[in-house]
Formats: sequence, structure tokens, C-alpha cells
Amino acid sequence: MKKDENDIPKLEEQLAALAAMKDEDIDVSDIPEIRDFAGFTRGKYFRPMKKPVSLRLDADVLEWFKHRHPKYQTAINSALRQYIHTQR
Repeated sequence: MKKDENDIPKLEEQLAALAAMKDEDIDVSDIPEIRDFAGFTRGKYFRPMKKPVSLRLDADVLEWFKHRHPKYQTAINSALRQYIHTQR
């Protein structure tokens, strides 16, 4: 489908109208509610970009994570993310 330059103002107008709506005014009656998330995979389509860093940690802190978590780097990242959320 070829985009028409005349469609852009229409799209922007529609997006602005949606943004102005209250959540309770949006009709979601035709969307089925999902109650069973057993088959879902977390992070399948979005993963935050990772950056390699050199980080000095106290030896006992590193050992604590290594002994309790096979993916200790992921666990450290999760702990740091939780800390960030408590600071907001």
C-alpha cells in the first residue's frame, strides 16, 4: 500500500484525538481478556540494549550473586534496576 502525503495530517489528527481521550472512554469490549500467560515468553520482542562495562564489586557481593544465581550478571542487573525504581 502506497502512502499518500495527504494521509499524514489525518493520522496526526487521529493520534491527537486518541491521546486526548480518557482511558475509561476507550471501548475495549471487542478485545478478549487474557488470563493465562503460561505460553508467553518475556522479552521475546524487546530487549534493552546491553553495554559491556568493567565494574569493581566487593568480592563478597560478587560471590553472593554467583552462589545464588546461575546467571549472576542478570541478577545484578535486576537488583540495580529494582534500586532505580525505588529512587523515583
